[in-house]
Amino acid sequence: MLIVTKPGVSKEAFDSLLKEIKAKGYTPHVSQGESRTLIGAIGSPPTAELMDHFRALAGVDQVIRISKPYKLASWEVHPEPSVVSFTSGKTGNGYFMVAAGPCGVESRQQLLEAARYVKENGGQMLRGGAFKPRTSPYAFQGLGVEGLELLAEAREATGLPVVTEVTSPDLVGVVAQYADVLQIGARNAQNFALLKAAGGSGKTVLLKRGMSMTLEEFLMAAEYVLSEGNNNVILVERGIRTFEKATRFTLDVSAVPVLKAHSHLPVWIDPSHAAGKREYVLPLALAGIAAGADGIIVETHPNPKEAKSDAAQQLHENEFAELMRRVTRLLPALDKKMLVGA
Repeated sequence: MLIVTKPGVSKEAFDSLLKEIKAKGYTPHVSQGESRTLIGAIGSPPTAELMDHFRALAGVDQVIRISKPYKLASWEVHPEPSVVSFTSGKTGNGYFMVAAGPCGVESRQQLLEAARYVKENGGQMLRGGAFKPRTSPYAFQGLGVEGLELLAEAREATGLPVVTEVTSPDLVGVVAQYADVLQIGARNAQNFALLKAAGGSGKTVLLKRGMSMTLEEFLMAAEYVLSEGNNNVILVERGIRTFEKATRFTLDVSAVPVLKAHSHLPVWIDPSHAAGKREYVLPLALAGIAAGADGIIVETHPNPKEAKSDAAQQLHENEFAELMRRVTRLLPALDKKMLVGA
């Protein structure tokens, strides 16, 4: 349920209200407004009697039943668009970010070169896989902790925050020591133990939509992270599995406005994994931005033909530069701004 306080509620009444919410077995999540405060009381569906009980308490203006199965991700609990901030920029509520880098961290030279031109062309975050969950057990699985150390070195050299995938709950601790953002990949989008562990890390979580997930299931996955007290969640549409084989996956551009209609969380797109072919990455990126995306995450490699994973979809340096030129021209028409080095 959603509890709305009266304007100017006293600290004593507010603290008493929080204490009573907890006493009834609910977890309070506070959203501070200009004149009043919203408290999402998260737990089992409340009875009419319980809602009347809270309405009678000092400082309470309204008690509303939350209609969505996802609570903390909904506009009902959080009526203002969320903004996630980094040293290099912001995303959400009109702010746009670009994260870019190689699919997998392969060597120091490869990563630092990619980080250099990502930064020079206006990218605000460096991506790179240290742990790589692959369809084949014989494919490149990443450098592990060595890859994390190289990402930290690249951050030191460029000032770019880094995002990398975490693949199991037991790896959350070590990945969180190095990364600014924990990525939950499509294959783990409903790994609920991992979602909870990532949520408890205190790090921003970049959550990719599973290849066969409905949007409601996607938001429920985000709810697992949010329920751990972590409000910094970014949703990523990365393409879903359909009958079409011309692209690796089918980018669900409609997911962007639908998610934004139902949730306050920033929404990004991943045109690289949707396309599977580098020549489609730029038009898919622009389409997602035009649909209202708050950011993109793309793959780029100094020498794609030698990439150990996803070679066909990684952009060359000049292609990434062109993508950034097109993105920066498009954003003003959509009333969005990209803060570099914010």
